[in-house]
Amino acid sequence: MALTKIIVIIALTFTITIALVIKGIVPTKRVSRFLQQQARNPRAADHCHKDEEVCYLQSNGYNSTCCNNKCVDLATDDHNCGACKNKCKFTQVCCRGECVYTSFDKRHCGACNHRCDPGEYCVYGMCNYA
Repeated sequence: MALTKIIVIIALTFTITIALVIKGIVPTKRVSRFLQQQARNPRAADHCHKDEEVCYLQSNGYNSTCCNNKCVDLATDDHNCGACKNKCKFTQVCCRGECVYTSFDKRHCGACNHRCDPGEYCVYGMCNYA
């Protein structure tokens, strides 16, 4: 008897739900994002593979280049250093479009463009560490 009541309640719930969906009172499933005809998301990335000017406009005229359909700065991007798909090694940093070890490079000691004085050495990112 209890099983019959449960089956009847489930059947009534389905019937009412179907009737409301048909009348449009209850929203149906969400439309696929590929089929939606809404305005474009303003936070979405601008793809530059068809239009190089997108990178120029996003960076306000600064040196930005289209690599792998993304706007990047080849002077500072560790994954596109100096050229597209030129990835710096794990401990290297991209400085002026060149992969350098900031721990031992006299011209970029500890950070990009931090030059050690003449005669000094760069050790562990510090000039004249001793």
